[in-house]
This record gives sequence, C-alpha cells and structure tokens, in this order.
Amino acid sequence: MTNTIELDLLSTIKIHPVVNISQVQRYKDQVKVQKKEQLAPIIIREEKEYEVEKILNKKKFRGRD
Repeated sequence: MTNTIELDLLSTIKIHPVVNISQVQRYKDQVKVQKKEQLAPIIIREEKEYEVEKILNKKKFRGRD
C-alpha cells in the first residue's frame, strides 16, 4: 500500500502534484445553519471596495507574517 496520492491540478498551479495522504482531507460541506453573507461594498472613486471585518487565519511565508 502506498502513502502518496497524485492530485489532479490545473496546469497553472506550480506545485508538485504528488503528496503524502496525511496532507489530504475530505471536503466538508458548509454547515446548514452557517450563513455566508455578502456585505455591501463601499464605493470610493466610483470603484467597489470592501472593508475587512476580521482576519480569521493567516499563513507564514518563509518564516514571515
């Protein structure tokens, strides 16, 4: 039995498609009671902009925030 899986990725994604199965998780559908609201945009100089309410998660890149 192998512990790797090959992902079917878009050609524009520049990562190696073979990963360890411990890095893969099943997709979980959104909870039915959870609401996904689209906030109204703020218009600045005739362009739509959105105000960030809260950052939920962040990822370090090369040890930096």
